[in-house]
Amino acid sequence: MKVIQLVPSLNAGGVERGTLDLARALVKAGHESIVVSSGGHMVAQLEMEGSCHIALPVHKKSLASLWQVRPLRRLIRELQPDILHVRSRVPAWLTYLAWKKLDPRTRPRLVSTAHGLYSVNRYSAIMASAEQVIAISECVKAYLEGNYAKHLRAEPEVIYRGVDTTEFSSAVPPKADWLETTTRKFPALCGRRWLLLPGRLTRWKGQEDFIHMVAALLRERDDVQGVIVGGVEKNKAHYEAELRMLASALGVADRITFTGHRSDIREWYRHAALVYNLSKKPEPFGRTVIEAAAMGVPIIGYDIGGPAESLRACFPQGLVENGNRAQLLAKTRELLDNRQGSRLGGEFTLQELAQRTLSLYQRLLSPH
Repeated sequence: MKVIQLVPSLNAGGVERGTLDLARALVKAGHESIVVSSGGHMVAQLEMEGSCHIALPVHKKSLASLWQVRPLRRLIRELQPDILHVRSRVPAWLTYLAWKKLDPRTRPRLVSTAHGLYSVNRYSAIMASAEQVIAISECVKAYLEGNYAKHLRAEPEVIYRGVDTTEFSSAVPPKADWLETTTRKFPALCGRRWLLLPGRLTRWKGQEDFIHMVAALLRERDDVQGVIVGGVEKNKAHYEAELRMLASALGVADRITFTGHRSDIREWYRHAALVYNLSKKPEPFGRTVIEAAAMGVPIIGYDIGGPAESLRACFPQGLVENGNRAQLLAKTRELLDNRQGSRLGGEFTLQELAQRTLSLYQRLLSPH
């Protein structure tokens, strides 16, 4: 089987990571894996793992991108793939326009993965227009059926994003000297139980609720340290300053550690007493929830969107009503005193994602 995945670029991000994960699984299973994108620093890894990369400018949200339709159609005719798998709106449009003029008897099957809760308009409708749509959660599936029913050719199939359990597992040995090095850099962590909130600094990610919760908890006990792990975009630097000012105003500036972006998130999970996902608006999926669950750490999260769906499967006792700060404090207090561990559900592994996606491909090809 020959599969072409199409994405805007191969730089850091959940869509890109999912593309590489599936490409690796295809190669491992003996299939031919090709990725079309405008390029990026992940191309080297993709090729090292046995896939082929073809550079085309399929990333620009511009009418000029329509010039790529004919070259893309020629490429599809030349390569004769069995499956075209699109993961983002611009490449989905270009691929669809190239694909629909091919002979329906011989053209590849067209699959899309809806990674988000896209704005409701004609531009976004392309993600629901493939022959088969994959939704990364029940939340996304319900959103598609509620907003794009007339575009769907078949019921969306839910295939959750998966965590690589060879990377995220408490059985993986800790990095040598990591704890010593980290506490030297952030001395406030020493001798305290870490309350960990991973995620980029954005107003709806719940950092303000987290700081209020830590401040309230410190009035009762002195053994905790709030840890906010995540970078801030250049145009959002003022928000980090606001969060620091809030911590100061509440008298806990020294009890909230801002780590910035980290590439060693597994070790932060390993040493955390509790992990939080406090997104206040629906997100399509909760990767931090399943990563923390793979490490066996108890998780607290607001009962909304995809993260709540993951939490319900891995650690339902950690669910809290969206935005309810009193419940958030009470749940933190309860779980700090009752050391329960989370457990990753089998549906959230990378192995399951790959197996179910390959089965979907085979099912689509079977009539041919």
